[in-house]
Amino acid sequence: MRKDPSQYGAAGVETTLEQLTAKGASRRDALRMLAAAGLASVTAGGLLVASTAARAQTQGTPRQGGKIRVATQSSSTADTLDPAKGALATDYVRCNMIYNGLTEFDEHLGAKMALATALDTQDAKVWVVKLRGGVQFHDGKALTPADVVYSLLRHKDPATASKAKTLADQISDAKSTGPNEVTITLTGPNADLPMILADAHFLIVKDGTKDFAKTAIGTGPFKLKEFTPGVHTVVVKNERYWKPGLPHLDEIELIGIGDESARVNALLSGDVQLINQLSPQSTGRIKSTPGYTVLETKTGQYTDLIMRGDGGITGNQDFRLGLMHLQDRDQMRQAVFQGYGTIGNDQPIDPTNKYYFAGLPQRKFDPDKAKFYFKKAGVGGSPMQLFASPAADGSVDMAMLLQQAAPLAGLNLQVMRVPSDGYWSNHWMKHPLSYGNINARPTADMLFTQFFKSDAPWNEANWKDPQFDQMLLAARGEPDDAKRKKIYGDMQVLVHEKGGIGIPMFLSSLDAHTTKLQGLGSIPLAGLMGFAFAEHVWLAA
Repeated sequence: MRKDPSQYGAAGVETTLEQLTAKGASRRDALRMLAAAGLASVTAGGLLVASTAARAQTQGTPRQGGKIRVATQSSSTADTLDPAKGALATDYVRCNMIYNGLTEFDEHLGAKMALATALDTQDAKVWVVKLRGGVQFHDGKALTPADVVYSLLRHKDPATASKAKTLADQISDAKSTGPNEVTITLTGPNADLPMILADAHFLIVKDGTKDFAKTAIGTGPFKLKEFTPGVHTVVVKNERYWKPGLPHLDEIELIGIGDESARVNALLSGDVQLINQLSPQSTGRIKSTPGYTVLETKTGQYTDLIMRGDGGITGNQDFRLGLMHLQDRDQMRQAVFQGYGTIGNDQPIDPTNKYYFAGLPQRKFDPDKAKFYFKKAGVGGSPMQLFASPAADGSVDMAMLLQQAAPLAGLNLQVMRVPSDGYWSNHWMKHPLSYGNINARPTADMLFTQFFKSDAPWNEANWKDPQFDQMLLAARGEPDDAKRKKIYGDMQVLVHEKGGIGIPMFLSSLDAHTTKLQGLGSIPLAGLMGFAFAEHVWLAA
């Protein structure tokens, strides 16, 4: 199956930090540098975004009450109420309805405060978390530091089987240091901790909770009413929710419908009011039906051309550059994705990311330049196999376009279409030329660590660059945002020039819903507002 946005790998490595600089940062930044104290801080006042109010201005005053049914593309008997074990879109939506995190994502994948009111640090290694007062769990128990400590440290226990264990391993200790205070110590500096804590796996559960089979007690906007794995989840409004005026709806039923055509039919028949994972080919039918609409969320997800550096021609830099120049990005965007998505430039940081380097010259479709590089690499007339599968979104059509362009550059390319079933275990990273499909990650560090670091288990092109690895560690612990941006820009240039990965497009996530459902916005992690839509939406009269 496609790689899941939860399975982050990030090693906690000690790095030497420069003296903290007193530099103001934008509201979107994870760290605010406070000049007077030399202290980095993320505060509720500095980061809260009145997104619901902004939507209300354009969609009208939110209406209280009502029920909706929502269908996602995934559901199974492994559905869980344990945020640590979440693995599918349905899991993330379910857990975000029931629980809260210390932080949550804003519209730019920055961190805004949730159960925490501030995260303070002087070195990006030791963080002091101030907890929000007056928050209650669904059973009336008050939120305490013990709940936070338990929720964080349980990910480190192998018995928990947390999908975020490799990320949680950066936490060396978490302990209560005051009535509403928790101190988190990392194994090495990481300025991205506020964003890491916004990940759905780090939602806060009650201290000591071990049984998630049938019950779920959180602080979130909805309380669990019914849960049958693989069938449905029903939640009802939490009348004591700590966010004033939220949620708007009285009840939400969540189901999974794997087949896209069946999901679309369920929407248009009125059986459900919101669906996700709409293909570009289905958008016309939705938009042409009165009372229904499509919401595009631009994300960092991409389908990439992998040129393995395992020896042979695909590891040759000239050959790689030749293939890069054979990607007709504009044609792919229009023909394959119906105009949805954003043109890519063979590096993985997309334009929604605040560290995106806009100054990198755009690589263009140029068969003559591709022919020059192929000749320089000594490419002959023997056929080369390119593996593609429906499992990697759009890869079959993208491969066919590449095959059509190949003769213009003197390349004999054969497309090997293989089934979705077993693609990730049997083909992905197993051939010199193939396609991958990478879901969006909330931070540049997570993306670079998981897919481009020399020892990363998912280093698709088997690309190893010691300079890149050093820059990765330096950026992770750098508290000065301008300096971090410069490092990440240099890293994008390195991947663009040498990384062995062709990224022609960043894909959009498409949701469809009845126009009566309002308040739905975009968070570029994924559709359904980064799986956190539930507390924001309402039904118009």
